[in-house]
Amino acid sequence: MNEIIKALLLLSQEIKEVKTLVIKLKKTRAQKFNENWIDGQDVMLALHISKRTLQSLRDTGILPYSRINGKFYYKVADIEKLLESNYSRNLKSDSHD
Repeated sequence: MNEIIKALLLLSQEIKEVKTLVIKLKKTRAQKFNENWIDGQDVMLALHISKRTLQSLRDTGILPYSRINGKFYYKVADIEKLLESNYSRNLKSDSHD
């Protein structure tokens, strides 16, 4: 009888773990959208740029976008690509000869 109780407790714990994993994996479409797309205000805040600079990035084709009813949306992946493509690892020596 004691073994059955232990087995049930173990099974209960494993079910709780599976439930936790399923909840983490299950996301609503809105949550997925918010992870993949952000609006212009969020881009400006994240990159510390002005509205005009963001417009220039759009106009020159540097940053792709989607426009719906006058509001611009940007893929997070495109912003990451922009940052990566402009990444400079400039290691200068501090020596002043």
